Amino acid sequence: MSASRPLRSALAVALALAAAPALAGEFEGAVFFGDSLTDSGHFQNQLPPSVRPVTGKFTTNPAWVWAEYLAERYDGNGFTDNQGGDNYAQGGSRVTVQNGAAESTVSQVGRYLAANGGKANPDTLYTVWTGANDLFAVAAGAPPQETLATAVGGVVQIVGTLDAAGARYILVPSLPDMGITPNAIAAGPVAQATLTQLATTYNTSMYGALAQAGYRVIPLDTFSMLREVVASPGTYGMRNVTQTACLPPSGSSLTCNPSSLVAPDAATTYLFADGVHPSGGAHAILADYAISVLEGPQLIGILPHSAQVIGRSRADQVAWHLPQVPEAAGLSWWGGLRADTQRYDHADLYDGMAPAGLFGLDWANGNGLVAGGFLGYGRMDADFGGNRGDFQQADATFGGFLGWYGERSWVNAQASYTSLDYDVTRDVRMGPAMRRHAGSTDGSNTAFGINGGYGFGEGAFRHGPIAGLLWQAIDVDGYSEGNPASTALAYSDQSVDSLVGSLGWQASYDAGGWSPYLRATWDHEFEDGQEEVFARLQTMPGQEYAVPAVEFDGDYGTVVLGARFDAFGLSADVGARASAGQDGGSDTGLFLSLGGTF
Repeated sequence: MSASRPLRSALAVALALAAAPALAGEFEGAVFFGDSLTDSGHFQNQLPPSVRPVTGKFTTNPAWVWAEYLAERYDGNGFTDNQGGDNYAQGGSRVTVQNGAAESTVSQVGRYLAANGGKANPDTLYTVWTGANDLFAVAAGAPPQETLATAVGGVVQIVGTLDAAGARYILVPSLPDMGITPNAIAAGPVAQATLTQLATTYNTSMYGALAQAGYRVIPLDTFSMLREVVASPGTYGMRNVTQTACLPPSGSSLTCNPSSLVAPDAATTYLFADGVHPSGGAHAILADYAISVLEGPQLIGILPHSAQVIGRSRADQVAWHLPQVPEAAGLSWWGGLRADTQRYDHADLYDGMAPAGLFGLDWANGNGLVAGGFLGYGRMDADFGGNRGDFQQADATFGGFLGWYGERSWVNAQASYTSLDYDVTRDVRMGPAMRRHAGSTDGSNTAFGINGGYGFGEGAFRHGPIAGLLWQAIDVDGYSEGNPASTALAYSDQSVDSLVGSLGWQASYDAGGWSPYLRATWDHEFEDGQEEVFARLQTMPGQEYAVPAVEFDGDYGTVVLGARFDAFGLSADVGARASAGQDGGSDTGLFLSLGGTF
């Protein structure tokens, strides 16, 4: 019974991560190339059928390797290619050289492209993690400079081949610090220092060569990340980071299974399965780390969208603050409160509440012409879904208004500038640990809008068409997260344009003392939105990378139900608005406005 606990623990971790949805607009599957660090069971078919379910991977079998977590998250197939999957990695693979039964990583890529008509899907995540066996060859006596140069050149060749075939998102992890492995520790301090230096040199040369060749890849600093785990093992649920979880210590983890662990929980409490390969617990942490690097920028890419939604709600409040009747000459004031809510359940993205106030002054000439200005302030408190953190958005607005109101037709225009302020907290799960990265940034929203309509009918009931156009230019400054570590990111500036056109119908009824009304519009976003979000690892500041931005539905409807009435000598407007037809999302709100004359 005790021997089954590691299996249950590994499956529980795998299922929990697999159940967490990927962000909308994410990758269409994942394809993997490399060596034993990524191999999800290439050699299982060579083992007796009776032991295949609990052996065949270079870890504490039957635990998942990190690639299987990513494949599951991004709707890929985590099996090896010789089992019908998308994982081409093979234990023992060198970058350009056939190594015994292991195919070179260059050959893996060539075979994949040959099987797919020479094309790589631009929306698929490709991973290339290779080079460790070339470093072991150097440690065994191969010429260092030539071997490293060949391996680095091979990685550049692989990335270039995938790029030329159409790949846009290529994840290239660094080699881990091979000097902290049990084998290196057993070999002594000199061997440890040599392997650490080899890994450092390889990583620096590889990323430098990729940058020089003009290739933008997604880096993953496994070198720093695993050193952080070794420095504080208890934080990550580890109690042993120097010895092997599998028996015998000198053997390979390829045949390691729950019956050959040094302790029932060794698969999750030991960092290493054998002398060089991570345990199942370590692979789970690696997967968490990779997902945080891939999805962290996407969360920050939500900020301009949040500002855009609030900007539209604010623009509607300005556009509709006057009744559609000719105004008497003179000065008047108006003030309003809103309670907006944004909720995007697709991929458990984010939800938040945004109370706001707006105050304005109008001057009317008595012949339908109205001009004025307004000031506003609001604050949104939102949570990222999946316990991934939260953000606060504060906005301060000033703007101007100009309108003409006839007996039946009307039109108004507005312009505004909004200063944005953000405080963001991003939580990163690393196995049982949770890291928190916080940061602050500023931004702005410049908006221009025009609305108009016409009223049919006589007497109490009026109805007619309405139309509007709102342009917003939203800029969010880049910033760096605090608590620098391998998971800390720095984000580039974001600039997003939005042009929403609205077409619909309104109806109102004068019930004597109060006038209920209904507005309904179909809304269309004419701009494409943000395609990618850019970031850098703070431990690798020169490696800017891009990931797909979250996609939001560009066609939806808006319904407003409200009533105008007089209260205590003031004109009042109260109601509710809600979006409809958005894929997995909704924007709703309540509003109250009061106005009077001087």
